[in-house]
Amino acid sequence: MKNKKLKVAIVYNESAPELYQKSAEEENTTGNFVPYFEVEELTPMEEFEYIGKKLRRVGFNTYTLNIKDDLQSMLNDFEKNKPDVIFNFVELYKDEPQFEMNIVGLYELIGIPYTGASAMALANCQSKIFVKRLLRSKGIQTPEFFIVEEPKKSYHHNLIFPLMVKPALEDASVGIENESIVTDNKQLKERIEYILKYFYQPALVEEFIDGRELNVAVLGDKKPRVLPISEIDFTKMPDNLYNIVSYQAKWDPHHESYHKTIPKCPAKLSKKVEAKAKEIALSAFKIMSCRDYARIDMRLTKDDQLYVLEVNPNPDLTDGAGFMRSAGAAGYSYAQALKKITLLAWERRVNGR
Repeated sequence: MKNKKLKVAIVYNESAPELYQKSAEEENTTGNFVPYFEVEELTPMEEFEYIGKKLRRVGFNTYTLNIKDDLQSMLNDFEKNKPDVIFNFVELYKDEPQFEMNIVGLYELIGIPYTGASAMALANCQSKIFVKRLLRSKGIQTPEFFIVEEPKKSYHHNLIFPLMVKPALEDASVGIENESIVTDNKQLKERIEYILKYFYQPALVEEFIDGRELNVAVLGDKKPRVLPISEIDFTKMPDNLYNIVSYQAKWDPHHESYHKTIPKCPAKLSKKVEAKAKEIALSAFKIMSCRDYARIDMRLTKDDQLYVLEVNPNPDLTDGAGFMRSAGAAGYSYAQALKKITLLAWERRVNGR
């Protein structure tokens, strides 16, 4: 089947799309700082339509499908439209991120190839605890840590402050805020109990690694390649905010940290450090059974030690951000990168895997 004949379903899950309707007053809100990025907020629905438009330009027959927490409607659509490939953007079901893996499990049962990580890889990567333990068992450095599953009177540990406290089972920086960095046992206790109370999951406490933050993107399946490394530049971050990529820094264009975490791609690194970062990223990609596209986030210390912070299967594919920034530096246009990911999924059906 030629590429132009492939029907691609861009599948996502926004159960209440009407909530994205904003008033003009909300859309024009600005903070007491000079923004670095131009604020142009698209709704998820608009973003997925944009992706569909780009894929159509490179020869695919595409449509978008919002499943709205309704599995039967999704199955009915697949029976009716018979997509050749699913471009999977479902990240949660019934507001539960741990069900992400179940959705792609359905794709597998139905027999439709889909982009990105398998159900097993999504399940494994969602547990930050499991990722850290597995990577460390393979000789890859991650910050020292401990886990808290229930509140206690005190939390004894041998870690060195400052510490980072975050939910153990979330992604996309959910639960990571400026207050996630703690500098004494009192703050530690308060933040642990905040995580336990509001996120209903274990708290992961790890040493905060001071240094440069690198985003290392990997593209491919059986023969993955590491793309040019991107760095988050913290030099403009005000003194009242820690040098971290918080939830607000990623997703809230009206927050100062969003405009003070500035990406630089390709990052200026020594050849030795660049080679080591790419080697680690490729190893982590394979260890966690990622495929098609992933982003491995690291910290580089002053003495050139590299620590893996996160392994992110199916990272954000917004045009000009994150993964796509590295793809652009590698010579891919936005549409070409989307096409490559789509064809990686299709090739699995062609090759019977």
